[in-house]
Amino acid sequence: MTNDLIAKLVRFQKPELSLPYLRGIEATHLAALFGLETDEYLSLLEALEAQARASAADLLTDPEIAAQVDRLPFAPGERVIALGESSTADRLSWFEILGHLVRLRRPGDGITFTNLAVAGATTTQVLKSSGALGFQSPDWVLCQLGANDAQRMGSDGPRVVSADETVRNVDLLRGRAATARWVWLTPTDVDESLVAAFPPFQAAGISWRAKDLAETAADLDARPEVVIDVLTATHPEPGRRLFEPDGVHLTPAGQVDVARVVVAELARLS
Repeated sequence: MTNDLIAKLVRFQKPELSLPYLRGIEATHLAALFGLETDEYLSLLEALEAQARASAADLLTDPEIAAQVDRLPFAPGERVIALGESSTADRLSWFEILGHLVRLRRPGDGITFTNLAVAGATTTQVLKSSGALGFQSPDWVLCQLGANDAQRMGSDGPRVVSADETVRNVDLLRGRAATARWVWLTPTDVDESLVAAFPPFQAAGISWRAKDLAETAADLDARPEVVIDVLTATHPEPGRRLFEPDGVHLTPAGQVDVARVVVAELARLS
């Protein structure tokens, strides 16, 4: 594998979460899964964390965003967890940026951020593994799911998880941490032209449709909890490089755009 591909795998994949029986595994063994030496793996992790922190620091140079971070509704000592798929598991994701924003701006508050998102996860898979939520005892759950449910087998085949089942799973998932405050994020959009042209997706016979993600966003919007629309903020636009070449995953700049929306909407809750 090329260095770029390995770096991308480390950016999105967390074997210790996607393979629960590996939890507690040492960095040496995780590095080996990527074909890396331990110091190479740790250096990649440090570089990704530094990039996410730098994105947060850059956002804080905007006085409006700094004021919004000050108004975020998280109380000192609270625990905030994220559930999701690759859009959240990304080590450069909106959630990672959010955590750095709070730590940089409110270092004495002792708010903890734990990212439990797993790349490739469907709502069914997250629901199956959600029993661990009780041990986390979160005060807040920020959840972004549904994009993998909407994956289609073939260009016009069935969804991996039906729309009705997604609604059911989300409702059941909410009950797994009943005392926490839940905030749902809609899926981000996709660039269908890039998705259709991406060789690995062609080889696997999978695709995504923007209309399916819009349907999921509408179903989420009907929920009684807070729902943050990040689908609209990630509509493909000419000249705006939001997506990686696969048309599904956001670029680092796209993740910053989502972080802006999330911070602004969460600040309204205070």
